[in-house]
Amino acid sequence: MIDVQRLRVLRAVADHGSFSKAAAALRLTPSAVSQHVAVLERSLGAQVVARSTRGVTLTRAGQIMVGAAESVAAELEQAKQQVEGLRTGRVTLTVATFTSGGRHLLPGALPRLMAAHPHTLLHVREGEPEVTLPLVRQGAVDLALAYHFDGPLPVGPGASSSLRWTPLMEDPLHVVLPDGHRLADRASLDITELAAEPWVLGCSRTEAHLRRYAEQAGFDPDVRGTTTDYFFARSLVAAGMGISLIPSISLVPALPGLRAVPVRPPAPTRHIGVATTGRRHDRPHVTTFVEALSEQAMRPSELPGP
Repeated sequence: MIDVQRLRVLRAVADHGSFSKAAAALRLTPSAVSQHVAVLERSLGAQVVARSTRGVTLTRAGQIMVGAAESVAAELEQAKQQVEGLRTGRVTLTVATFTSGGRHLLPGALPRLMAAHPHTLLHVREGEPEVTLPLVRQGAVDLALAYHFDGPLPVGPGASSSLRWTPLMEDPLHVVLPDGHRLADRASLDITELAAEPWVLGCSRTEAHLRRYAEQAGFDPDVRGTTTDYFFARSLVAAGMGISLIPSISLVPALPGLRAVPVRPPAPTRHIGVATTGRRHDRPHVTTFVEALSEQAMRPSELPGP
């Protein structure tokens, strides 16, 4: 039988990339961590980490076992919450969300949750998907409202198999320009037409996506600033600092003096969804909230006109 503590140790090694850092996090000695991993490998008959002078990396077998470790941790946390619910008559729902998605979808979805499960204690944690999706796998949050661009979900190797992804909506990005800009009256724009423009962007992930598109178009974007807030980025555009690339749901509320112009296909788009673990059917309040988010996502958005 595989020891749960050894799975916990392996997960720490995967998270920190070395025995010594994992040992510090677990308050163990590096030799104890090494011994736990060695015993796990003997019990499996397979190597779970590859050791080198630069640290350790997971083998394929190690990735499988870390996925199992995260599933076990999530199951134990959910069982603990269910037992607590039996004792108190209340259930807890912890939701992780990125800022603009939470502002757009959560307020409209909450009334249905509370109507169906009035004794639910709701907690909300803000964070980007690369932070919140691991929390779902580990059982630290019940679900994460998250997004990704054209690539896969931002999770570690082998980890996506432990998540259930429910698509909610597509969120295409728009070019935001000052009213007096030479391209402000266009019905749509190609990224190549913006090669000479200065940019101010609302998050680092949007900047990375813009740089990939720009590289394909053959230019290096002149990024003058990256903020952590799309409203702030639009304010800088209105002040004349440059242009921006803003998701549709972040164009509300409208700011005077700005025009939002769609990008021609292949348009950069955020794919918004909700991540849960595979045992969602055992937690009806989670299922209800996912359904409420889906209904909210299908409602027409009141985006500012061109």
